[in-house]
Amino acid sequence: MITIKSKKEIELMKEACKVTALTYDYIEKIIKPGMSTLELDNLAEKFIIQHGGIPAQKGYPSGIRGIPDFPGTLCVSINDVIIHGIPSKNVIIKDGDVVSVDLVVLKNGYNGDAARTFLIGDCSNEAKELVAVTKQAFFEGLKFAKAGNRVGDISNAVETYVRQHGFNLVREFQGHGIGKEMHEDPGVPNIGKAGRGPRLEPGMTICIEPMVMAGKQDIWELDDGWTIATQDGSLSAHYENTILITENEPKVLTIL
Repeated sequence: MITIKSKKEIELMKEACKVTALTYDYIEKIIKPGMSTLELDNLAEKFIIQHGGIPAQKGYPSGIRGIPDFPGTLCVSINDVIIHGIPSKNVIIKDGDVVSVDLVVLKNGYNGDAARTFLIGDCSNEAKELVAVTKQAFFEGLKFAKAGNRVGDISNAVETYVRQHGFNLVREFQGHGIGKEMHEDPGVPNIGKAGRGPRLEPGMTICIEPMVMAGKQDIWELDDGWTIATQDGSLSAHYENTILITENEPKVLTIL
């Protein structure tokens, strides 16, 4: 069921989204070669708590027997890992890495969700283009996140832009509604046809999140039950924000 947020709920969501945005500013300052993904995770968790938030992804249920709940504050996904990389003391960030970070902050009972991809040190031209296209794909989708349009208009804009640049999109995962729950209706695919899907209304809060691959479209899941990687080992990137549908232009809540 799609929920339309009241003015009060929107104000509460803005506070969660502000902590999310502040955390990314902090991560951008501290992420560096030689740091383990677990160290980055621990520092981000402390920062979120210091700013009155709760790391919403930590302990998120897998829903699969035998697969533990997600153990980290952050999803830290490097190079060919697309999403849901588990922070580890054994995974060290290196010069030239493409590091995607996804985090969700819970505050006042509402969630703020965003993802960023960081270029570490001296990266390849392919990596730089991939990250730039992934970020811009979000903004291409955002242009269509207006009341009266449909979810498919966003999906089609993201897909068209990414394919024009010779990259591929993940089919199996998508953006989503957000509010009291991390994942709410409607689903917001990165692939689709214009004019299809639920109609956008003022007060809806959704996440648009292109997940882009430099190589083929096929993915695979690691044995940990969480980590999703490109099947051919190609680079990937991820960019996401929580946005509010208004009577006029959409508002991005997770950018300061």
